[in-house]
Amino acid sequence: MYDPLFPVIGIPACTRAIEGHPFNIVGEKYIAAVAEAARCLPLLIPSLDPPLPVDAVLGTLDGLLFTGSPSNVHPARYQGEASRPGTLHDEQRDATTLPLIAAAIARGMPVFAICRGHQELNVALGGSLFQHVQELPGRLDHRAPDDQPIEVKYGPAHEVAVTPGGLFERLTGERGFTVNSLHGQAIDRLAPTLRIEAMAPDGTVEAVTAPDAPGLVISVQWHPEWKALDNPVSMRLFEAFGAAARQYAAQRKGNGAHVAA
Repeated sequence: MYDPLFPVIGIPACTRAIEGHPFNIVGEKYIAAVAEAARCLPLLIPSLDPPLPVDAVLGTLDGLLFTGSPSNVHPARYQGEASRPGTLHDEQRDATTLPLIAAAIARGMPVFAICRGHQELNVALGGSLFQHVQELPGRLDHRAPDDQPIEVKYGPAHEVAVTPGGLFERLTGERGFTVNSLHGQAIDRLAPTLRIEAMAPDGTVEAVTAPDAPGLVISVQWHPEWKALDNPVSMRLFEAFGAAARQYAAQRKGNGAHVAA
């Protein structure tokens, strides 16, 4: 199914304790979207303590995908207020992903960030987060109900308005579309190098890019990996990411003829 020279996409893992043992895990839907929608080879990156060397990791890759997660970026990473008791954090993931984001963008490596990854991107580049967006005046509750089947949780939730003339309009061919919504945190102060590409009706930042970066950087607050093959907008985003990774792979290998088209 996969050419051995397809671009390699790194996916940093979350850490979990299962029956007292530490695990590194990545949701299968992200892995499948990279393989099937972007047509790339997924490679899982463990979030270890201490983290793996950034240059060694990036030297093996042609792109990075940052996933969603039940955990939140630790507020110490953006000088935020202390989290409420019971908030789930994953500081080993923070220590892995935040340096990878900055270094990958500096190299011109394609980056696709989703949900927690969207928030990580903003924090890594100097932005901050709202920890409970549903408590802000005039904001929607963007969380999915816990007591609903997974198909309902990932079902259509609200519209987003795409910024006219932006990259997302060019990539998707749309000025607006409906997305799912499963998050409690959201972008507060936008990182200075990011550009807003889509907004929810309540003003929540739903998509951003880094227009001055040497490589493709796309980031969304929703979950395009969910049934990506059935969603035209999701497919266009993953196809653009895959194409950028193929171009990067051609440059990295020094011979574009060896990279699958």
